[in-house]
Amino acid sequence: MRLQTIFGLIIVTAAVSACGENRGATPNPNVVATGGNADEQEFNDPNRTTIWDLFDNKNAEQVTNVNRYLWAASLDVLNFLPVQEVDPFTGVIITGYGTPPGGGRQYRATVHISDPALAARSLSVSLQTSGGAPVSAATSRAVEDAILSRARQLRIADNKF
Repeated sequence: MRLQTIFGLIIVTAAVSACGENRGATPNPNVVATGGNADEQEFNDPNRTTIWDLFDNKNAEQVTNVNRYLWAASLDVLNFLPVQEVDPFTGVIITGYGTPPGGGRQYRATVHISDPALAARSLSVSLQTSGGAPVSAATSRAVEDAILSRARQLRIADNKF
């Protein structure tokens, strides 16, 4: 009786595992052309990535989606603030508190560059006072305008050479 139970479990396990998808098979072009179901479309998606793609050395070069002029201009305009954290791959610059030249109030800034385009939509600046209160929208806009102007100057200077 015990041998029959073990043999039965082996057969059931083999039958259930045979029902899974064959991930190594070539995609069926008819499924994509006809729409197919969602599982089949996901299987045939050439842009699909898995955890194992992290260990693939074929594409070791990372593509950065941050505008280099906005990045340099942000660091240049906010040079009076001590930099705490930077991440050029996500486009985030976080500064500590500092006093601007000619000012008496301390500020802290967080800059996020979200697009490789040199445009206002690519830049987001968040300012805080030392008390934790947000700064007025006009002040944040003035800092964004200063960063955008400096980025344009850097791009123009770069094109001269």
